[in-house]
Amino acid sequence: MTNGIITKVAGPLVIAEGMRDANMFDVVRVSSHRLIGEIIEMHGDRASIQVYEETSGLGPGEAVESTGAPLSVELGPGLIGAIYDGIQRPLNEIMKVAGNNLERGVEVPSLDHKKKWHFVPAVKKGDRVVAGDTIGTVQETHAVVHRILVPDKMSGTIKDIKEADFNIDETVAVLDNNGKTENLHMGTKWPVRIGRPYKKKLSPDILLTTGQRTIDTLFPIAKGGVAAVPGPFGSGKTVVQHQLAKWAAADIIVYIGCGERGNEMTDVLNEFPELRDPRTGNSLMERTVLIANTSDMPVAAREASIYTGITIAEYFRDMGYTVALMADSTSRWAEALREMSGRLEEMPGEEGYPAYLGSRLAQFYERAGRVIVNGSKDTEGALSVIGAVSPPGGDISEPVSQATLRIVKVFWGLDASLAYKRHFPAINWLTSYSLYTDQLEKWYAENASPDFMELRGRLMSLLQDEAELQEIVNLVGMDALSAPDRLKLETARAIREDYLHQNAFDDIDTYSSLNKQYKMLDLILAWYAMGQDALTDNVRFDDIVGVFVGLKILLRLVERGAVSVFLFLKITFFVRHN
Repeated sequence: MTNGIITKVAGPLVIAEGMRDANMFDVVRVSSHRLIGEIIEMHGDRASIQVYEETSGLGPGEAVESTGAPLSVELGPGLIGAIYDGIQRPLNEIMKVAGNNLERGVEVPSLDHKKKWHFVPAVKKGDRVVAGDTIGTVQETHAVVHRILVPDKMSGTIKDIKEADFNIDETVAVLDNNGKTENLHMGTKWPVRIGRPYKKKLSPDILLTTGQRTIDTLFPIAKGGVAAVPGPFGSGKTVVQHQLAKWAAADIIVYIGCGERGNEMTDVLNEFPELRDPRTGNSLMERTVLIANTSDMPVAAREASIYTGITIAEYFRDMGYTVALMADSTSRWAEALREMSGRLEEMPGEEGYPAYLGSRLAQFYERAGRVIVNGSKDTEGALSVIGAVSPPGGDISEPVSQATLRIVKVFWGLDASLAYKRHFPAINWLTSYSLYTDQLEKWYAENASPDFMELRGRLMSLLQDEAELQEIVNLVGMDALSAPDRLKLETARAIREDYLHQNAFDDIDTYSSLNKQYKMLDLILAWYAMGQDALTDNVRFDDIVGVFVGLKILLRLVERGAVSVFLFLKITFFVRHN
C-alpha cells in the first residue's frame, strides 16, 4: 500500500507526490474524507488522480492512499434490479446511510454480502471444469437465472459442492486446480477497463428484433451489433431507448444514464419499475441494471460509468445471455474526457476534445459482439450496444457524433422536424442507415419471408422518390405531376403515416412482430401495384385515391391482427373500377 501527499488540486484532478510504488489505474483514497479516485497518469513518483467525488475543501498536504488494485466492479447475485452510480455504489443503500443527499466519502458495498441465495449445483463432485463453465445457478428474479461461473484462468476437478443457501462470500464449491485447492464463491470482481475474455467472436448475422417497424425493416441492428441514436433535445432519444429496453429480443438490459439531467434520470428510475415486461408480465426491473450518473454528480464519474456498465453487461453475456446496453448519452461522457484533458493541460483536438476521443469511443463500442463464451461447451452470448448522442443543436458534424459514426454500423438519425410534426419514432429515413442489412439478408429470408428484403428495397425506393418529387411540388405545385408520380406520393404517404409512424403508448401498436411488419409492407406495395394497373386501364386518379381510405382501414386491421384482407382489397378495387 502506497501513501502520498497532495501537491495540487484542480477540480476533479488531484496531483500527489510520493506515489512511486503505485501503478496506472490504481484506485486511491484521497484525504481524510477517503474520496474515491483513480490514477490516470504517472511521472516518476508524481501521480495525476481523477477523483470521482466532489473535491471542494481539499488542499496540499493531505494524504493519498493507494489500494494497489484497479477500479473494479463487484459481480454476483444481486446485480439485477439494482440502481448504481457511476462507480457502482448502490444509490438505495447510500440513501439509507446518508439520506437524500449523495455525500462524499460514503463507503457502501456494491452487493449485499449478507443476503443468502439458494445455490443449485450444475456439476457434481469429480467433474472436470474449465474457466467459464457453469458450476451452479441462483434464481435471482423470476426472469433471470444467475449462472455461477468458474473464474478466469482456473480449471480442475470439483472436490466438493452442495445445494444450500449461501451469501456471495461463502464457499459454494472447492476446486482442485492442478494440485492447488481453490474455494469458489458466488461473488467476484473484474477491472472495468479490461474486457472480459471469450473464445471467438462471431459474425453479426442474426437480427436483434425490436418490434419497431422503422428499425426492424429499414435500419436493423444485429445481435452483438452497435448503433448510435443522435438527435437534438426533444427528438425522442429516451423513448426510443425505452422501447428497445422493453421490446428488444434481449434477456438482460443494462441502462446507463451518463450525465443526463436529473429530471430525465428520475423519469427513467420511476418508469422502469412500472413498465411491464412483455415476457413475464412482471416489472421490467427484474431483468434490468440501472446506472444513474446525473449532470450534477462529479463530472469525472461519468467517465467511469460507461466502463462500469459494459463490464456488468459482459458478465451476463458470459452466462450465455443476449444483453442490450443503452448508454444515454455518450456526449456527456465525452465532456468528462474533455474536462480531464483540459485539467491535464494536454494538447486539445477539435472543439477542445482530446485527440484520443475516437480511440476511447472505439475501445467502448468494440467490447460489443456476438461471441462463443469461455467454457467447455460452445455457448453463445451477445452484447449489443446502443449509444445515444446529444450533439448541440442537433448538429452531427461535431466531433463526438463524427467519431461515433466512424465506429458504429447503425445510424438512427433523429430529426427535430419529424418530432415537431409528432411523427415518432422521429428516425429520418433519408439520412439513417444500417451496414448490417447484407449480412442479415439470409436471416430475413429464413425467418420472415424470402422476399422481405426485396419489399424493403421497393419501400426505400418509394421514400427516396417521394423526397425528389416533393421538391418539384414545393416549386410548381401538385398539379404539375403526372398521375403515376402522384400515385407514388400517395403510397409514400401511406408508408410514412401508417407504417413508419408507431405509437409507443398504444397497447397494440407499440410492438410489431416481423410477420405483422411483412403483411403491412406487402399490403401497401400490393395497393401501389394495383393502382399502377388501374392507371394503365385508364381509371381516373381521383377514383384510385378514393380507395386510399380502404387501404388505411386494411392497415389498421392487419395491425390489430386480421390477416385475410387481400380479398377485401381486391373486391374494393373491383367495385370502384366497375
